[in-house]
Amino acid sequence: MQPDHHDIELKVNGTTHRRGVESRMLLSDFLRHELLLAGTHVGCEHGVCGACTILVNGAPVRSCLMLAAQANGQQLSTVEGLANDTGELHPVQQAMHDHHGLQCGYCTPGILMTMTAFLKENPAPSEEEVREALSGNLCRCTGYQNIVDAMMAAAQAMRAAAS
Repeated sequence: MQPDHHDIELKVNGTTHRRGVESRMLLSDFLRHELLLAGTHVGCEHGVCGACTILVNGAPVRSCLMLAAQANGQQLSTVEGLANDTGELHPVQQAMHDHHGLQCGYCTPGILMTMTAFLKENPAPSEEEVREALSGNLCRCTGYQNIVDAMMAAAQAMRAAAS
């Protein structure tokens, strides 16, 4: 392989992918253009807006700040992997729908991924903790209250499902 290319192997939403990538290819571009997973949105390309947030080994990561080559050997989860195989929505997706937590939807995938990781670590958050967890995800449409309400409901639903 040429020095400006890397062979990578990674697992995305449970499926293993092997590709040759250019050294400077961003992970967000790899997901969108190589794997055709367009749910990962690119807003600012500077890691500020959070629209491109995915999970890498369960932790939220701004995919516009990570190179595809850096994801070699990692397990990635994108918004496309949240719903189960039968199409049943993940509790964070269902709560966003039920509580009208989205308008244009551009920020939604990043928020869903951020909150999926957060609620796994903190299954009984306060409203203040939810707001802090969301602070890295910018939304220009909703004013956040419906998103906060949705995440509080998602936390409750996830706790109920676990018991």
